[in-house]
Amino acid sequence: MSIFDEPKIDAHCHILDPARHPYAADVAYRPAGQEVGPFEQYEAVMDAYGIRHALFVGPNSGYGLDNRCLLDTLARGAGRFRGIAVVALDCPSERLAALKAAGVIGVAFNATVMGTDHYAQAGPLLRRLADLDLCVSVQVEHDQMLALAPLLLASGVRLLVDHCGRPTPGGGIDQPGFQAVLALARSGRAAVKLSGHQKFSTQAPPYPDAQPYVRALLDAYGLDACVWASDWPFLKAPQRLDVGPLLRAVERLLPDPADRRKLWWDTPARWFGFDVGGR
Repeated sequence: MSIFDEPKIDAHCHILDPARHPYAADVAYRPAGQEVGPFEQYEAVMDAYGIRHALFVGPNSGYGLDNRCLLDTLARGAGRFRGIAVVALDCPSERLAALKAAGVIGVAFNATVMGTDHYAQAGPLLRRLADLDLCVSVQVEHDQMLALAPLLLASGVRLLVDHCGRPTPGGGIDQPGFQAVLALARSGRAAVKLSGHQKFSTQAPPYPDAQPYVRALLDAYGLDACVWASDWPFLKAPQRLDVGPLLRAVERLLPDPADRRKLWWDTPARWFGFDVGGR
């Protein structure tokens, strides 16, 4: 079987469709050109590469706190998709429960856009999320996890770390922020997305300088807490990217099909609540 036919769950992708869902008026960044990614285009990507399910992440870019595009996508998926919503810190439990009923499994904390100070008073929201068994999808860069980790660990909420924790390019695996990402594995309620290499590499694809970070994450978290993601449609990517070469990189990293099945299928199915049976 070709790796493109092996069943997969994409753990981080976006729908950006300003023609169908206009962008919010107050966002700082409005994706355009090749960054626009309508639902129909992503369906074609799924068909080409064996992606059966996906976790769509509501982007701060374009939509901000407006989750209508995300919720429309979840409804169109008829159970194939889950979502990560962007909400205000004072979002009430009733609204969170309604989002969960629509297929949302958690909310996004994007410190790379909002900064860590924005989440300093997020404790009550985190408790509401934990009570509803919703997770937090955390995107940090450089040493930002040092500031957020105590708050996240104290909350009891399940954690998804976006894009390998986005270490400082060239900083090495011993840099404090990346060590804080590795340490989250010991909590037993964190998983990490092995994705977004272009965000912390100084080299061209296939990003050889990202591999030490990926291997360190695999060692710390294990395949039971690592998931793969495309990051489609590659917002702010410095080069043109495609999903196919990303999957080939996984094949080189994990030559054993049983290991790839854990990363691509078993672990994300369990984490995101997909009933995949024996497939």
